[in-house]
Amino acid sequence: MTAAPPVAFSDVQDAAVRLDGIAHRTPVLTSRTLDALVGAEVYVKCENFQRVGAFKFRGAYNAASRLPAGQLARGIAAYSSGNHAQAVALAARELGTTAVVLMPEDAPRAKREATAGYGAEIVTYDRYTQDRTALGEALAEERGLALIPPYDHPHVIAGQGTAALELLEETGALDALVVPVGGGGLVAGSATAAKALHPGIRVVGVEPEAGDDTKRSLDRGERVTVPVPRTIADGQALPTPGEITFAVNRRLVDAIALVGDDEIVAAMRFAFERLKIVLEPSGATALAALMAGRLEHRPRRVGVIASGGNVDARRFAELIGR
Repeated sequence: MTAAPPVAFSDVQDAAVRLDGIAHRTPVLTSRTLDALVGAEVYVKCENFQRVGAFKFRGAYNAASRLPAGQLARGIAAYSSGNHAQAVALAARELGTTAVVLMPEDAPRAKREATAGYGAEIVTYDRYTQDRTALGEALAEERGLALIPPYDHPHVIAGQGTAALELLEETGALDALVVPVGGGGLVAGSATAAKALHPGIRVVGVEPEAGDDTKRSLDRGERVTVPVPRTIADGQALPTPGEITFAVNRRLVDAIALVGDDEIVAAMRFAFERLKIVLEPSGATALAALMAGRLEHRPRRVGVIASGGNVDARRFAELIGR
């Protein structure tokens, strides 16, 4: 017998109901200039306009809101380089509880300040020498908190999949869906929704060249660990894909494209100048892959998830001014 998938389309649909009126239904942008540049009809799902400035709120709230009342009252723990940290902090505040978040010492200042601003307690660690998963689990156990990981959790994955669900409800069938990949939660949820609605759609994940752990893992058929990447795409600076996300992605994701930091910056600049939106590096990688011609197959109609816009003015100016 074939084992049931860890996340089903019905889970994404349930998450959409739970998030209705809580998460923003983010806009989908089009641009004739972008279409002409890449030779396709492009639909950009702007998760930079999501609450906390990134898609992460979808999964964090979906998972947190399902906790038993007693556990929720004791509080939530998480580990994150920034966007999931903010998402858990806001979800906790919305649900009337508290959050403790483990963040790397070199996390972007804007993301740390926003996480604290939502009311979370921040504990720091060194991402290059310490294991955040082990630290996060120990922190949650010590304080009796419910741990909500940034991607390797069925309810988190299902929540993230609502971004693709909304996109496809608006656009109808697409030839391809291009999605940034960090730990794999967004692409896993997106692929679950997309393949259920349109089985022939091609789902392409995008990683920074310095952090190609998911591509290597899919190529080998097993999870591979790489050194912690040094890339401007801090939200994708992860050494290995999640266990649950990999189980979904090896079944549903068709390909992984890689982009360099210069290509990411070019996409950020284009989004700012022509689409009039601000994207952080991790939020721009899917657009970068499309603009740089990194897709193996040329789609006629393609959706792109712009996953976040959490970058402060100084860092943004520094990057696009290269």
